Amino acid sequence: MTAFAARPGSSRPLAGTGTLLRFALRRDRLMVPVWIAVDALMVLSMPGALEGLYGSPAERADLIRQMETNSSLRAMVGPVFGDSIGALTAWRTGVYAGALAAVMSLLVVVRHTRDEEESGRQELVASGMVGRRASLTAALLAAAVANAVLALLVTAGLAGQGVTGALALGLGIAGTGMVFATMAAIVAQLTESARLARGLTAAVLGAAFVLRAAGDSATDDGSSPLTWLSPLGWLENLRPYADERWWVLTPLAGAVAVQSAVAYALAGHRDIGMSFLPTRPGPATGRLRGAGALAWRLQRGGVLGWSAGFLLAGAVYGGMAEGAADLVGANEGARRIVERMGGRSGLTDAFLASMAGMLGLVAALYIVASVLRLHGEETSGRAEPVLAGAVGRLRWAAGHLVIAFGGSALIMLLAGLGLAAGYGEQTGPVLAACLVQLPAVWVIGGVAVLLHGVLPRAAVAAWAVAGAVLLIGWVGPALDVPQAVLDLSPFGHLPKLPGGEMEWGPVLVLSGLAVALVAGGLAGLRRRDLST
Repeated sequence: MTAFAARPGSSRPLAGTGTLLRFALRRDRLMVPVWIAVDALMVLSMPGALEGLYGSPAERADLIRQMETNSSLRAMVGPVFGDSIGALTAWRTGVYAGALAAVMSLLVVVRHTRDEEESGRQELVASGMVGRRASLTAALLAAAVANAVLALLVTAGLAGQGVTGALALGLGIAGTGMVFATMAAIVAQLTESARLARGLTAAVLGAAFVLRAAGDSATDDGSSPLTWLSPLGWLENLRPYADERWWVLTPLAGAVAVQSAVAYALAGHRDIGMSFLPTRPGPATGRLRGAGALAWRLQRGGVLGWSAGFLLAGAVYGGMAEGAADLVGANEGARRIVERMGGRSGLTDAFLASMAGMLGLVAALYIVASVLRLHGEETSGRAEPVLAGAVGRLRWAAGHLVIAFGGSALIMLLAGLGLAAGYGEQTGPVLAACLVQLPAVWVIGGVAVLLHGVLPRAAVAAWAVAGAVLLIGWVGPALDVPQAVLDLSPFGHLPKLPGGEMEWGPVLVLSGLAVALVAGGLAGLRRRDLST
């Protein structure tokens, strides 16, 4: 039941905002810089790669003609609005950079609002001289600072391609991030669970991507109504480096203003810890049988969501295989990049192998999030009453780790099935290409387990490891970085399937390394005190 009583504390609604903002920035001093670095480097590394791929006007004109006729590729990366290197950079990275900024922003806002309330820390803070809207304001300001730094880096880094276009792209990415930051602020008022708040906001982001993709596949100029229903479509239609449409910043700013007003209105009409959509009470008698059942109950929503997403992504990428081969076939630079990512057995096989590798990189994010659920349960105090009973630490941890490692196998299996269904051929080899990514995914999960078990305060550094691996796999081949750098990622040692030969040596070594990391983490968890 939602309560509407007044809270103790200062009569000034924003009192203490500065102190809370400094505290939020201090807490995010590791996580946010990693997100900013990955996003900015993805954008800033693209001009050099595109110079090598499409250095002549004829090559760029051919690319534009191919994109106008290939609806599958438009759905993936959007239409091209100009033939300059700056315009191609905005085309290739804009939507994805905006999506990464959105994820970063929603995580920051939920962490400093609903997470704090769920843990009970917000009630302690609110008992002092802190205004009732100070926490929400500090969370939104923290997201604004992160997006402003990202916009500044993008603008400064791309200024050589043209200051006006760089400013438009930077503002568009930051504006998209703030749209989802304020959306997360609303959802945090509606739900009692931080996990649900993150999941619902992420689902809206996924819907925005699907709407943009559907609209772009239907038209080649971004004019579809479906595209305009998506904030990612607004970013696309800003058209940096292609006769910028500055007025498109108006819906971005308007959405931020309206959603902020709604979030503040909702925050002023509820008590701390309450919500407008409270969780239904459970049954009078428990139905969960053991720690494993509890872990599944807590993580089943995430597993199902990732599974559906990977199945759909696999089907989309599989359907693009032939079209991508036609697009890349005439460009030697693009051919070399795809072959470096996926092997030299043939362009179509190399493309499928590179897509399987990209899905594996994204699966590393899933396994880190799932493993760190242990950390969240521990630091929130929910693990302590579970461990106070007959459940041992290893048994408790094993329930979550089965979901993390088994769930990663499930989503890669579904990705392989989707990739094979979309391509329509080579079901066995394509499925093997996705499953062979698992040892590298499990190594990243093992690092997260080790950090949680041995250095719990540094557990969030697992995100930095996953981000670094994602960055190496994403932009390393395009920048032609040395093989020694690519080998820093466990994914760099895997066989390139389909088309390449299956090499069991690296697979077994990586699997053994993952086992060793998990064992080390569990040993540390068994011996140390619980975090509070």
